[in-house]
Amino acid sequence: MQTTTVDIPTDDGVADATLSRPDGNGPFPAVLLFMDAFGPRPRLVEMAERIAAQGYLVLTPHLFYRGGRAPLFDLSRLGEPDQRGALFEQIMPLIGALTPKVISRDTAAYLDFLAARDDVRPGPVAITGYCMGGTNALRAVEAHPDRIAAVASFHGGRIVTDAPDSPHLGVGSITGEVYLGHADNDQSMTPEQIATLEKALDAAGVRYRSEVYEGAHHGFTMADTPMYDEKATERHWTALFDVLGRALPTG
Repeated sequence: MQTTTVDIPTDDGVADATLSRPDGNGPFPAVLLFMDAFGPRPRLVEMAERIAAQGYLVLTPHLFYRGGRAPLFDLSRLGEPDQRGALFEQIMPLIGALTPKVISRDTAAYLDFLAARDDVRPGPVAITGYCMGGTNALRAVEAHPDRIAAVASFHGGRIVTDAPDSPHLGVGSITGEVYLGHADNDQSMTPEQIATLEKALDAAGVRYRSEVYEGAHHGFTMADTPMYDEKATERHWTALFDVLGRALPTG
């Protein structure tokens, strides 16, 4: 297993990222891992390496690279619930800057970076995203359906909004497979919003699976936060590898 830091040229600068790959020459099928709002840190490396251990090359880009190289925040007290409010005061403007057009441009740069590598298998990639990364993973596949074979979103928030560019309104362009693992009692993705999303996916004829992880809170996969749920996280790994095995078999 090898994990290194790489720089990816984009239309707006240079995105720092981590690249996790199995030993050997490959070529390997590629997976993009879209971060949650707290950004690049050891927990995301752990998750990328677990995926890489299954035979995938995993690129985890710093989606907030316009604000500077990671880390942008002091995460030493991330495990303390009373620190979340102060952190989100810094984070929310960066989340807001990730418009659909920005995500489309950046994803094209990430995909081009992967396609240019000799150790990446030619063809489409998959994306797994967490919290805001799950939402932006959907935006990415909507913008580049021919280059993304599957997308998995875990505890994604604000996938359904009243905005004219709400992610659920763009699902008609998706040609690959979609998996949605929702947190239970999540104010950023309520049962009503889940139903609206599923209705849109049904109407578009998208191949998808949408599940609510009962008792799991928003952010349940993040072991460095108070929201972590080990049982739900293991269920997420089973679901993710099931999707990847169909869309991008390593054999």
